Amino acid sequence: MDSTSLEPSLYTVKAVFILDNDGNRLLSKYYDPELYPSMKEQKNFERNVFNKTHKADNEIAFLEGMTIVYKSSIDLFFYVVGSAQENELMLMSVLNCMFESLSHILRKNVERRCLLDNMEGVFLVVDEIIDGGVILESDPQQVLQKVNYRLMSEPAYGFVLLDYITGNLEAQADRSQLL
Repeated sequence: MDSTSLEPSLYTVKAVFILDNDGNRLLSKYYDPELYPSMKEQKNFERNVFNKTHKADNEIAFLEGMTIVYKSSIDLFFYVVGSAQENELMLMSVLNCMFESLSHILRKNVERRCLLDNMEGVFLVVDEIIDGGVILESDPQQVLQKVNYRLMSEPAYGFVLLDYITGNLEAQADRSQLL
């Protein structure tokens, strides 16, 4: 058997990260431990990606043998990194799913301050879309349902975190009547 037949056929992601408009890391998840094993190498890679993309009006870049799709919003830059052989459209669907899910959770206010105030929800969204580098979901509605279900099963102080984040006062009132 040759080595190409042993490679996984699943769509995969090497890394996901969100940077602010100065190139500072707000969130990062690297799924390939051999890609950039140290924090210094990761931040250097992120800085190189940011320098190449922050003024460009594109959606895709190729750097250091990686395919990078990205999107900006107000003062944030969202990046999804895949191997050079990865399907760019699949990477873009992951990026769009992440952005649309976060946009909904943050009530269309996708900016640095709101993102930092709601990091728990942000990590849940990323973890629902990608697990260990494998793309699990690309539909934002499915992601939101799963995140909402997960948060509903763990009420904190009599309310559900997603209801609090999204301002869903009706759901909070309904649950308080049940208690």
